[in-house]
Formats: sequence, C-alpha cells, structure tokens
Amino acid sequence: MSVLLHMSDSHFGTERAPVQEALRRLVHESRPALVVLSGDLTQRARPAQFAAAHAFVASLPAPFLAIPGNHDIPLYALATRLRAPYARYRAAFGDELEPAWSSPQWLVLGVNTTRWWRHKQGEVSPAQIERVASRLRQAAPGQLRVVVVHQPMAVIDAADRRNLLRGHAQAADAWAAAGAQLVLGGHIHLPYVSPLPAPGGRPLWVVQAGTAVSHRVRGGIPNSVNLLHHVGADACAAERWDYDATCGVFVCHERLDLALRVPHAP
Repeated sequence: MSVLLHMSDSHFGTERAPVQEALRRLVHESRPALVVLSGDLTQRARPAQFAAAHAFVASLPAPFLAIPGNHDIPLYALATRLRAPYARYRAAFGDELEPAWSSPQWLVLGVNTTRWWRHKQGEVSPAQIERVASRLRQAAPGQLRVVVVHQPMAVIDAADRRNLLRGHAQAADAWAAAGAQLVLGGHIHLPYVSPLPAPGGRPLWVVQAGTAVSHRVRGGIPNSVNLLHHVGADACAAERWDYDATCGVFVCHERLDLALRVPHAP
C-alpha cells in the first residue's frame, strides 16, 4: 500500500530535537512514497533556518514536495521581502514554488498561496485555479488526486475563519469538478479532516496537519503529522500521528476511512 506523509509548520528555528528524531524514525518505519511539506518550514525565513529545514528533509529516506508558507518570506528584512521574497526559500529548496509529483498511485500538485504583501492571509488566483484544474484533468486512472496549499480551505473553529484561503470557494468548486479528492494544508497548527461539498455527491476532503516539530503547538495538541494510505481509486485512509513525549515516539491517534469521489473520465 502506497503512503504519503504530510507534515506542516515545522518552523525551524523553534524546532524540538527529540521530536525531529521521532519523526525521522516514523519516516523510516512507514516508508512513504513522498513526504509533503505544506509550508512554514521556517520561523523567520533566515538562511540558517532554511539550512536546518533542508538538512532535516534531506536526511529522510523519501522524496519530498514542499511549498512555502507565509513564515518562509522574510518579515523584518524589508528590502528582501519587497525585491526577492522567495530568494532564501529558493536557495534551500529550489526554484519551483509550485511543484508536482506523480506515481501510479498519486498525483500531488503544490500551489503557492503566499503573497509577499500579505503577512498571514493567503490567496489563490484564477490563473492558479485553472492551472491546477487543467493538470487534475490529465490524471491517470487509479491516481488519487491531491492538491497542497498552505492556508486552510475549510475550518472547524469559527475563530479561524480569518485564516481561510482567499478564493477557497472558487478553487474548491473548480478542483472538485476537475477530479480533486484531497486538499492538504496547514498554517493554523490544528489537525483535522473536514469534507467540502463537491459535484457528484461525495465530498472533497480537506486534510489539515498540525505542528510538525516546533514547540509552537496549539490548544494542548501535541506535535503531529498525517499518514495517507492509498486504498484504491475511490478510497483513502487518513491517520493522525501524535508525538508521545513519554515514549519519545509518534503514535497513531486516529484513523479515518475516507470515501473519495470517482472522477469522470475526460
């Protein structure tokens, strides 16, 4: 069974070494086909923090797909933020801000939802929505279709509505119609799975990751990551794994079996 490991908000610069080691162990044991990082790799977009983030990811025995988060744009280095907001990110993780990855079981599409002129809020443009939809329509039979953003497409706490991705409703409609089944995100340090209405009855599932390795956890929820298991063209198992400080390992907190939309043939 093919597996994706989804982590977010590592915030290197505030990382916890024991959690890093436990996560490295989980990756070795779960053997994911891909590690997905949905933004905020660093705390303040400093070169040393990017170097630490890249060193950790490079130490994992799996390929990775990463997108920037709002913390990956310099906040206080104003000249860099204005003239080259992604220069430090690119120096560590490469020039591609919207990477894609494909295997017989998965199609994973990254979307850069950050904007240098916004401190926290993200947005997705009509051009980005159409580009992703076009690529989704080209997916091969049997592939689970996954889109990766930073800011959430759906929230479960009313206080988080201000963090919703701008353009989320238009994106959800277009991507679901094009065959998307899962949208992975982060930003709010709160892990959950939530359905969005989609054409054809079955929902588009929003899968949010919590805080990966940083001490910046929220609401008493420990560091956590997600494991997504390819069960078939119309099914996925989403597991949340939490760090147990007593044992020094990640343990499975819950498993949800998701019934996915079956995309129409193009």
